[in-house]
Amino acid sequence: MTVAITEDLVSRATAGDTCAITDLLRLAQTDIRRYARRSCRSHSDAEEAVQETLIVLYRKVGTLREVGAISGWLFRIVNRYCIRLTMRILGVPFAQEAEAIDRRFARTPTHELRLDIARAIESLPPHYRQMVVLRDMEERTIDEIAEKLATTRETVKARIHRARGLLREYLREDR
Repeated sequence: MTVAITEDLVSRATAGDTCAITDLLRLAQTDIRRYARRSCRSHSDAEEAVQETLIVLYRKVGTLREVGAISGWLFRIVNRYCIRLTMRILGVPFAQEAEAIDRRFARTPTHELRLDIARAIESLPPHYRQMVVLRDMEERTIDEIAEKLATTRETVKARIHRARGLLREYLREDR
C-alpha cells in the first residue's frame, strides 16, 4: 500500500503536529531524493541535498502558505541547494556567505558602516575607485562612464567587476 502526502497531513504538520511532521518527512523523502538525483551533479551531492532539504522542511513546514504547493517548494529547495554545491566547487561565493555579510552589516551601527565603506573605497587603486564612484555613487550608466573616460564598455564593466570584488574582499569579516 502506497501512502501519499495529503493536504490533511500537510495541514496538521504546518499546525505543529509532531506525528504529522514525522510522517511528512518520511513520505517526502522519496520525492526529495528523486528531485536531487535529477538536479545534482553527483550521488553524494544528491544525498547532501536530500539531508539539507529535509532539515529545511522540518524547520519551515509551519511557514508553508499553500498546502498544495509543497512539491514545488521542495523542488525549489533541492534545486537551489544543488546549485550552491556546484557553485562551491567552482569557487563562486554563494548565498550563505552573502547572508553572513548581510548579518554582519545589519548589526553594525550606520556610522561604522559608513567609515568601513569609505575606507574600503579609499583602499582601491585610483582607476577602480573612479569606477565605483561614477557607477555606484553618481549612478552613471556603463555607456556614460565609457564616454567620459574615453574607453570601451568592456573595460568599464571589467573594472567595475574587479573593484566590487576588491571591496567585498576588504569588507569580509575574516580580514
